[in-house]
Order: sequence, then C-alpha cells, then structure tokens
Amino acid sequence: MSEFNASDLTSCDREPIHIPGAIQPYGVMLISDLSGTVVGYANSEQNVLGRAIADLIGLDCTASVSARAGLVALGVVTFEGSLFDAVAYRSENHLVVELTATVRGEALDAAFLADMETIGVSLDQTGSLGDLSQQAARIFQELTGYSRVMIYRFTDDDAGVVLGESINDQSASFMNHHFPASDIPKQARALYVRNKVRVIADVHYTPAPVVSASTDLSSIDMSDSTLRSVSPVHIQYLKNMGVAASASMSIVIDGILWGLVACHHHEPRVLSLTTRLACQTVAAALARQIKTRDENELYRERMRLRAHEDRVIRHLGSNDGLAGFFESSGEELATLMHADGFAAAQGGDIFCAGNCPENLDLRAVAEHVRQPAAIKPFVTSTLSKRMPGAEAYKDVASGLLAVTMSTEVPTILMWFRAEQLQTVKWAGNPHKDVEYSPDVTLAPRVSFEAWSESVSGRSREWTHAETESATRIVKLMLEVRNNRRMRELNRELTTTLRENESLIQQKDYLLKEVNHRVQNSLALVAAFLRMQSRNADAEVKKQLDEAQRRLVSVGLVHRRLYQADSVSVIDLSRYLEELVDELKTTMDADWDRRITVDLTPILISTDKAVRLGLVVNELITNVSKYAYDGQPGPVVVRLEQFRENLRLIVSDRGKGYSGKTEGTGFGSKMLTSLVQSLNGTIQAEDNAPGLRIVMTCPIMDADEARHADAGLDSV
Repeated sequence: MSEFNASDLTSCDREPIHIPGAIQPYGVMLISDLSGTVVGYANSEQNVLGRAIADLIGLDCTASVSARAGLVALGVVTFEGSLFDAVAYRSENHLVVELTATVRGEALDAAFLADMETIGVSLDQTGSLGDLSQQAARIFQELTGYSRVMIYRFTDDDAGVVLGESINDQSASFMNHHFPASDIPKQARALYVRNKVRVIADVHYTPAPVVSASTDLSSIDMSDSTLRSVSPVHIQYLKNMGVAASASMSIVIDGILWGLVACHHHEPRVLSLTTRLACQTVAAALARQIKTRDENELYRERMRLRAHEDRVIRHLGSNDGLAGFFESSGEELATLMHADGFAAAQGGDIFCAGNCPENLDLRAVAEHVRQPAAIKPFVTSTLSKRMPGAEAYKDVASGLLAVTMSTEVPTILMWFRAEQLQTVKWAGNPHKDVEYSPDVTLAPRVSFEAWSESVSGRSREWTHAETESATRIVKLMLEVRNNRRMRELNRELTTTLRENESLIQQKDYLLKEVNHRVQNSLALVAAFLRMQSRNADAEVKKQLDEAQRRLVSVGLVHRRLYQADSVSVIDLSRYLEELVDELKTTMDADWDRRITVDLTPILISTDKAVRLGLVVNELITNVSKYAYDGQPGPVVVRLEQFRENLRLIVSDRGKGYSGKTEGTGFGSKMLTSLVQSLNGTIQAEDNAPGLRIVMTCPIMDADEARHADAGLDSV
C-alpha cells in the first residue's frame, strides 16, 4: 500500500480527490471483491481480510449493490457487536460497504415523512429566489444542527455568491458575499454532481488509510464514498475560516451543478445516515423549486416580449427615411429590451431615442457590428472590452445588443444599456492568496475578511429571451417595411405590374427548380443505396441503411430551409421533430409508437442544426442496434435549454451499458467528430434500466462570437 501523502499537490485541477487512499475515521470501510470476500478495509479494529461481507454485517448485499449504480442504503446492521448505518456502492471490480454509528431515536418513520411534506410546502410558499434561499437555509440548519448554513449559487464564470444564510451563534455572515472560482476546483464540482452529500466531521482528523493484502487498493475510486478523506488543501481552507466541521449538499438541476448548501460548525459534528438522506431529499426539492421558478420566469419574459413586439410593430411610422420609420416606435423599442437607449444607422442616417452615444460614436459602433450582427445578434455587457474606443462612452453604452436588418443599405438596430456601477463584496480578496502556476505548491486562501471591489464598464446582462426577441423584431420590421414598399410600388408602377409578377414567378420557379433538383439528387443517391443493399451481405446492408438515414437528415434540413423565411436560423425543435418522424418511416412500423419526443423551442444556426440532426440520427440508430438488439423498444428524445446551452438527451430502457465498448465504427467516429465540431460534450449515464446519452453544447459558442466580433466576411 502506498503511503498517504499530501505534499505532492501542485495544482487544484490535477489533485486526485476521488482516489485519496484513506477515509475519515468516524466510520468503517469494508472492501470486497464481487464474490463478497473482504480484500481491504479502513479504520477497523480487527483484521477482517479474507472474511465474507455477509458474515461481518449479517447481510448479503453483493447482488443488490452490483446491479445498481451509485450509493445504496442498506439500513441498520451489526458489526463487531455494535449497531451501524450501512451504505454500499460498486467501485469498478470491488464492492464497498461503509458503516457509521447509528443514532438512537432517528428513523425513517411516518413522522419523518410528515416532516418532509411540511418542508416541501414551506419551500413552495416562498416568493422570490432570495426568500426561497433564506427559508432553505433555515430548514437545513434545523435538520443538521450546524451553526452557519449558506445557500451558495454558482455564477456563469464559476465563481459563487451566497443567496441565503442562517446563523445561530456568533459566526461571521457571508450573506451576498462572492467567492472566487478557484475556491472550488473543476474536478470538485464534477464530484459534487455525482456525490450529493458530503460531511467532514472534524477538520483535525487523522486519515485512516486503506489496508489490503495482495491487492493494492490505495488508488480505489471513492467517488461515491460518504467517508472519503478530503483534500488537505480543503482541510486547511476550512481551518483558515475557523471551521471545525462542515457538510455540503449539492443543488443539481438537469444534471448541472447549480449551487451548494454549505454548512459550517465550530465544533466537530457528525450527521447520521437518516439526516444525510433527509438533506439529500430536501436539496432535490429545492432544486425542483428553483427550476420551476426559472422556467416560469423565462416563460413570462417571452410572453412579455411577444406582446410588446406587437405594440412596436403597430407604432412603426412611414417609410420616408430612417427617422420617419422609427419616429413613433423608438421609445417603445428601447422599453421592449429594458434598454436605456435605442439607435438605428443606415448609411449616413442616424436615429436615436433615449440615452445613446454621440452620432460620431454611433457610426463607429454601427460599423464595428454591421457584419457580425448580420449573422446573429451581437450581444455584450462589456462593450469597452470588445471594441476599441468604447471606454469613452461606457457611462451610456456599456451594454449593446445589435442586429443588422437586410435592407438595400443595411440598417443596424442597436440597443444600449448604461454602465451599472457595482460594488461586489468578496469573502477575502480574490486576487490574492491563490497561486495559478503549476510549479507552485498549492495553498488555500488565508483571508476571508470582507473585501469590496468596484466594477465599472459593465451593464446588466442581456437575457436569451431578449436576444431572440431582437431577431424576431427585425424580421417583423422587414416584413412591415417590405409590405409598405410593395403597396407604394403597386400604386406607382401599375404599368409594370405584369413584369413584376413575371419576375416573382421566375424567382419562385428557380427556387422550386433548385429545391426539386436537390431533392431528386438525394432521392437518386438513396435509390442507388437501396439497389446496392439488395444483393449485399447483412453487414454491408446495415451500413447502406445507415447511410440512407443520414441522407434523410440532410434532405430534411434542405426542405425546412426552402419553407422557412430565414436560411441562417431555424427552430431546432421543429426540425428535430420532423427528422424523427422521417426516421420512423425508415424503421420497423412498431418503432412509430415507441419513440417519444419532448422538445423545447430553440432558435439555432442552420449549420448547427444539420450537425445536431446527424447526432440524433446516430443516437437513435445506436439504440435500435444495441439497446434492444434490433427489436422495437421505448426511446425518448428530449431537447432542453439551460442558460446559454442546449442539452440533447436520448434515453432508452434497454440492456444498458455492459462494460463492452460497442459502436466503434464509422458512425461512432462521426458522432465524436460532430460533438467536437459543436464545442460540446457527450456522456453516457445509467438510466436504471437502460442508457441515457446526454449531449451538451452552447447555443452560440465563444468561437462564433470571436469570429463575428473580428468582422469575418462570412455574411
């Protein structure tokens, strides 16, 4: 067994926190092989190597634990003459049982369930997110008995802020304080998603190492462990805060770590299994409350914007010049986006409403965003960081949302938000005490005194709903403008009406001819593939069938683009729904009632839609081949939005992951390449039973924003 050593750490994100080789000494760990024979242990007074788990705890749990993913509660067992709460989990080719002392008087009885119901009702009755966080902090304090409990939310830059707090002693308050991202490294956040309740009973503990005989278990994966020894760096961090014991519960929404419930105590304190299970249940209820409120807020925002868009369109002026067009709607347009000012630029003409930069500066801004805003909305809350010279007028234009309207001379619509001077209160100076060099031994922060930082040059953030609204409003304006111009042309050019109609017919004919030829070409290729598959062997036929389904994905996008008003942005949900319907026609008829779709409307660029369609095609193909061995079975295709990302989920109830790698051919390589091209990630999860594939990628990723900002000529 290797010696437990904390002196080798040089970087937070490289620290192997899931394989510490030791546990906290307030419990006992028993490690067996899959047959149930103990091959390792930690913190046991007896040498239990070679004995059967069933004999030691009076319970044979090998079959039930091996068949389930994650932590399994075994209940109360007897070990070495004492009662213990037992949990177990599988770690690769080993079974791990963890024992902690049973607390008398705590049981999962009717009174406990009634308390859980009362807690759920109290959370549901809160108003704002702040009220919900405060109530949750009080509830967790009553459950755990810890002196300070905080509800901690991660921000978009992975820093954190305390939204709710409950203190029952003289502990310092961290309410509304920010904590830098370096306080919780990336691998720790990933572990929090998997292991949702963690307890450090005494920061002054001495780690109890894993003892083994012939098998070296010093590097056994303890990701699911409740007793796992904690990083020495984190222990020192807590000591620097003056904390003697801590506990944390993960707030996970749709597989993403939204925040933490952080509990601190100034004396050693252990949480029983019953309390830990209660905390996990309440944390899950809190996550559902937060998700529901976020979804309701997004829905209300979208409805508000849609209603306001209608009013804006009704107030548009005449088509005689830029000022005439916006004269009655300028203020409405600013109000639509909660902006401080609205401006439009067309050639040398400028229109302003509200607080905007000077005309010369407006022309510079319009020229800077003209090309990128023609591809997709240009959005920033820190314009001075993205445009040289914008520092001079950051007081009125720190935030910018811009869209280019495709008129004869491009019209750039710009919404401005003024600088919002902020004083951010940090728990300690975030710019000190943290070394980022990989050659410097890691040391935690030593100061948590309140430290304030003034933030300038930043406006309030633009929401995704507002960005969507900017795209829609441009399309509506263009439609109104074109309709008015058409009516004027009809009055002024009556003598050339037939010629105009002829030109329109020719345009439609050409579009239809192009669409017809493309569809014919795709159909010809598909027919050729079908002919080739008739006399091919089974493996070749299978590959040709998959190629036909990929053609379906490409052909459907082409038809959607022909039918849509925009060739650069489409509704991903409508496209995927039609794609799945098309795929069903190429599969056995029984699949039609087995495949279910649940899709959130998301506007996305066409090229991404094509790649996501191919991803869906590959995932459904893999389900039909591997999950049910070619037989029809339940499949759910789900599309969700989380902040600025989308999540594509394909889940089944098939045979699940067996440990054997399947699908390593062309389809698997193409799937990997597609995910990488989307700057996304893909992971497989146990669906108990079956498999759940989750693909996450940004709706508008950073590379696209940088390319657009650089003014690439790709309009």
